[in-house]
Amino acid sequence: MSLRIGYGYDVHQLAAGEDLVIGGLTIPHEKGSVGHSDADVLLHVICDALLGALALGDIGTHFPDTDPAYKGIDSKILLRDTWALVQAEGYGLANVDSTVCLQRPKLKPHIPAMRACIADILGVDVGRIGIKATTTEKLGFVGLEEGVSAHAVVLLEAQA
Repeated sequence: MSLRIGYGYDVHQLAAGEDLVIGGLTIPHEKGSVGHSDADVLLHVICDALLGALALGDIGTHFPDTDPAYKGIDSKILLRDTWALVQAEGYGLANVDSTVCLQRPKLKPHIPAMRACIADILGVDVGRIGIKATTTEKLGFVGLEEGVSAHAVVLLEAQA
């Protein structure tokens, strides 16, 4: 099969005193993501989408939150290692399309740097990395600023 599609979804609680890491960047804010790693919701969903496209399980299978080796780990390392698994299966990236759901802060000013960071890790042109941001109009846990969520879809192509 020459084309494979994968989907990822993740949620992290927000809390005072934590860093807000999204798309490989630390974004200034009074609340940050809670998690075993650096809790980068965007990189986590991209990892899950990549793994899912090839039926390789999920991020927790490869980098379990019960393993102390991953405590506080930079999610850029997780994405790099996930990408190596994809490449070992003989696939390359056609594109990533993702959405981060966060009430505050506004992510639009940070999206170009996030795209560049992800493209660099995956070794692809930045034009293959799509990132959108939205609020939930103050509804639900995202709207109440209790958490952040993200979705990602990837399209992989078999390499000749």
